[in-house]
Amino acid sequence: MPKLTHTSQQQVTEHIQKLDPTIRDMVETLRQIILSTNSEIDEQIKWNNPSFYYTGDMAPFDPKEYKRDIIVMNLHKNRIMLVFPSGAKVNDTTGFLEGDYEDGRRLAIFKDMDDVKAKTAALQNVIKKWLALVEK
Repeated sequence: MPKLTHTSQQQVTEHIQKLDPTIRDMVETLRQIILSTNSEIDEQIKWNNPSFYYTGDMAPFDPKEYKRDIIVMNLHKNRIMLVFPSGAKVNDTTGFLEGDYEDGRRLAIFKDMDDVKAKTAALQNVIKKWLALVEK
């Protein structure tokens, strides 16, 4: 009998359920904010953390460029970092995205649930700007 595999969404849900209670609700809230931003965003476990990617049509590219990857979560007990692997291409003048890395990634840092709520609009704005830059 073939082994049943979990869907990507089930894997993300199971991963979140196993997290430290101090960050579990923040991660789930961020997950819902990201997924609700656009119907062409999906999720998976990548690099051992929840990550989010674009599912729509794109111009051909080298898979090693990770152009579909929008956000990878980096989880810590005292903060959650959202890593935007290609965040440098987004024109964010608000200061929401942090860091200036040679590889083009930028970060968004959340300290607690109040921080998540305060930054929800900024997070969704950056995701929408990222999606507008997709080469189709």
